[in-house]
Amino acid sequence: MATEPRPTHDELTTAPVDATTSDDPPSTDRWLTVPNAITTVRLLLIPVFVYLLFGRDDRAGAAVLLAVLGATDWVDGFLARRWKQVSTVGKILDPTADRLLLAVGVISILIADAVPLWIAVLTFLREGLVAITALTLAGMGAKRIDVTWAGKAGTFGLMFAYPFFLAGSSDLSWHETAEVLAYVCAIPGLAFSYWSAAGYVPLARRALAEGRSSSSPPSSSPPSSEGPA
Repeated sequence: MATEPRPTHDELTTAPVDATTSDDPPSTDRWLTVPNAITTVRLLLIPVFVYLLFGRDDRAGAAVLLAVLGATDWVDGFLARRWKQVSTVGKILDPTADRLLLAVGVISILIADAVPLWIAVLTFLREGLVAITALTLAGMGAKRIDVTWAGKAGTFGLMFAYPFFLAGSSDLSWHETAEVLAYVCAIPGLAFSYWSAAGYVPLARRALAEGRSSSSPPSSSPPSSEGPA
């Protein structure tokens, strides 16, 4: 009985991986998928945001682009689960894109003097702690920790807060409303971010224990303490 050819790593595809009996989406090492392509496009548009803000001095346009990039954060993850294209590359690429977009956005908007310093400092402090912890755990052989819903919610709120701060400093007719909306998104976003950071502590301990147990060789039976009969 003939079978359909399997897509290779060099073919962009929407085909799902083999179904499993698990409730979780199956994971694959396939990297050239539509969700990963969307994440890559989001990464490539980050320099365009910087150009609009500083090269064109178009704060309104930069705010709109940053908001679109933040709003489409859920698209790649949704399609990966819907089309069963959750991949190892995607699990790394998606949060990397989120953090890079947030970091560039915060730095750029801070330079543009469009966001309160204390909000930017709290954002960087949390992201720095998470990044250092992740690198430390990876160096100690811990298993990778998936992003929690609270972490996603915090990132999502901040990704909307900073475009609103930027719009609030522009010449848009509704700039005062945008500034209010910025605080409405920023304060819960920071709260969720720090809540998720605290929640990563037990997850980090478990990931470290599991990583060490899986990498350690099986212990051999200890020699008998009894003498010859």
